[in-house]
Amino acid sequence: MIRFVPLLIVACVFGHHTVTAQVRVGTLLIKKNEVYDLGKTESDILVADTLIMEDSARLILNKLKPDNFIRATVMIIGKSCMIDGRGNNGNTGRNGRHGVTPLGPCKDGTAGRNGARGLDGIKGTNLSVYVEQLTIHGTLLIDLTGGNGGTGGNGGDGGSGSNGTVHCVGGNGGNGGNAGPGGNGADGGKLLFACKTNSGIKHWVGEKIFLRYTGGRPGEPGRAGYYGSAGLGPSNKNGKHGLSGEDSTRGVSGLHGSVTFQ
Repeated sequence: MIRFVPLLIVACVFGHHTVTAQVRVGTLLIKKNEVYDLGKTESDILVADTLIMEDSARLILNKLKPDNFIRATVMIIGKSCMIDGRGNNGNTGRNGRHGVTPLGPCKDGTAGRNGARGLDGIKGTNLSVYVEQLTIHGTLLIDLTGGNGGTGGNGGDGGSGSNGTVHCVGGNGGNGGNAGPGGNGADGGKLLFACKTNSGIKHWVGEKIFLRYTGGRPGEPGRAGYYGSAGLGPSNKNGKHGLSGEDSTRGVSGLHGSVTFQ
């Protein structure tokens, strides 16, 4: 059970960041193994007098907004807790359609279609945390990793040529489609963590606070389409094999985000 009282949504301006709404709560309790999804509130700002995350609790940021903010007077963290601002991975590109092998004699196979490019990953969420009093009984993972690029689609295989007859040469095979390139990895998010009562909070990194803000991995290219086979005819009146599709390229890695403690 997730308990929070009271709930107020108001228009506001947060620093240089203008938004339409914020979630304002007295106490937000995310119980053991439970999840609170800020995105379901359609807000990118959470303001709480007291924010409590029990063991293995997870707070998911609003990933439809590039910047999220958490402001709490008191924040109490249990064991193995997580703030999730990871960008989504890009989808795999569409595979190219295979070429057609004709039914009639002495006809050429059609070419396979090219594979589509993999989609780019989504950038990790930028997060600013402002807290006056922070207690961590276990560990807190803040993950703002950028999404990986999607794999490129495979090129379609070329259709084979149909067989020849005594009156005509066997059909030529169709060319294979080109492989789709991989999508680009997205950049990692930026973290700003400010705690009034603990200026040495950055020394908790690697002991109580664990951070991930790497860029996403590049997507791999798809497979090039195979060539269509030549149609065979009598007396070596064979067609020609098609050409294999061309290989493609990987995407580009995303850039790492950054972390700033105040």
